[in-house]
Amino acid sequence: MSMRWWTAFSSKREGRSPGNGGRARTAGVLAVVALSVAVSGCGLLPDEPEEADLSSIQLPQISKKPEYEVSTKTLETTVSGSGKIMSTQEKTLYYTTKRLEGKFIKKLYIQVGDVVKAGQPIAELDVEDMKDTLRSQQLAFRQLELEMKQTLRDKDTMDPIDFEQKQINFEKQRQDIVDLQQDIADAVLTAPFGGTVVSVSVQEGASVKEYDPICIIADPTKLVVTGNLSKDDLEKVAVGMEVEVDINSAGKVKGKVRSLPQPQTDNNNGNGNGGGQGNGGQKIERPEQYLLVDVPQLPKTAVRGTPLTVKVIVNRKENAVVIPLSALRTIGARTYVQVVEADGSKREVDIEVGQQTSTDAEVLQGLTPGQKVVGR
Repeated sequence: MSMRWWTAFSSKREGRSPGNGGRARTAGVLAVVALSVAVSGCGLLPDEPEEADLSSIQLPQISKKPEYEVSTKTLETTVSGSGKIMSTQEKTLYYTTKRLEGKFIKKLYIQVGDVVKAGQPIAELDVEDMKDTLRSQQLAFRQLELEMKQTLRDKDTMDPIDFEQKQINFEKQRQDIVDLQQDIADAVLTAPFGGTVVSVSVQEGASVKEYDPICIIADPTKLVVTGNLSKDDLEKVAVGMEVEVDINSAGKVKGKVRSLPQPQTDNNNGNGNGGGQGNGGQKIERPEQYLLVDVPQLPKTAVRGTPLTVKVIVNRKENAVVIPLSALRTIGARTYVQVVEADGSKREVDIEVGQQTSTDAEVLQGLTPGQKVVGR
């Protein structure tokens, strides 16, 4: 019924005003388009992010300081240094005669590794000019002897002072010849004992200087362990202390300190009075310059010159009460630790500390084994 009414009404309106109906249809179409655009526009908007699942995230926990148990152990304080194997019978050979300085080596009879006997020639200098001088002096001295014989015949008629002067001159000429003969003999350097040539510092044709090394001879059957420690460490070492020797490629052996290094003078010129360096600046090594260690039996592979390290035990205590150094606390002159009680609470305890190593500290008073202390 209403439909018919709406149609009849519409027909009347259309009959009266055709333009109004067109506008109504246009408005309806626009409304439909606008709605469609609005609906389709919602699909162009970005998707809303999904809510993150926070259930797997754990809140940070406050770090707990480490706790250590007070224990007992054998505590050792050591000092270490490098070293090498040397021979107890070892000598650096050099020329000591001042008048031979500047002479050239005419002949070198040895090379490294040679086995020599006592008295065997090592090197010989060219002293032909000295031999010529000796021959001239010997001829002149023969003439002087003839004159001296005549002087002795005329002694009773001579002035006593003149006679004494001639006698002094005669003795001087004879002593000059003896000295020159000794210099010529010293031009041949010989081995002081039997051994092996372990190093040679010169070659034929080189000029020599007083106390400059020519070679080193050592007895390979008389070996000793030597160590080089700092001055501060040497003050802690005494004869008889235990030593651990780590020989390269031969393993570790035990020994004891035989002797400490002999004091060396600063103005050492290698003249045999302490002997550190020759005039040429080359170092002359002697076993007594080092810490010497007695080892009952060296490995067979250990030979002279083998490098090694020595570790001297300067202090050892059995069953020492110890804690890690990280548990030790100090404020001024006070030394203390934090002790963990049975209920988990902590309290500060003052302690007395003994020797310390790189990792542990000995507790003399204040703690007992089994307690727990807090680290830093």
